[in-house]
Amino acid sequence: MTNNETHEERKEREEAFMAEYAYRLLAGLAVLLLAIGTIVYRFLEDWSWVDAFYFCAVAVTTVGFGDLSPTSDASKLFTVFYIFSGVGIITAFINERLKRHGGTVVKRVRRRM
Repeated sequence: MTNNETHEERKEREEAFMAEYAYRLLAGLAVLLLAIGTIVYRFLEDWSWVDAFYFCAVAVTTVGFGDLSPTSDASKLFTVFYIFSGVGIITAFINERLKRHGGTVVKRVRRRM
């Protein structure tokens, strides 16, 4: 803290640091989640890499098209835990992303009006 920095400025700087840290942590967890799921489904279900990644993205975003589904007991059990943990991580990541960039979109729209 410099001599000229007020308590409020320091608090703002710390909050910005924590927001950046949370965003990066959640982004890393989201990528790790998709990578682990893709690898597991690739080998448990013998799906292609693209199909495995596609299923992971569809599952954790709760879209659920139904075109792919796990067939073995092991992959069904993995899916239950994957979705329970994945939905929370993806939701938190999207929330942080919108907090960071949602205001930018609103400002652009307001400028055009």
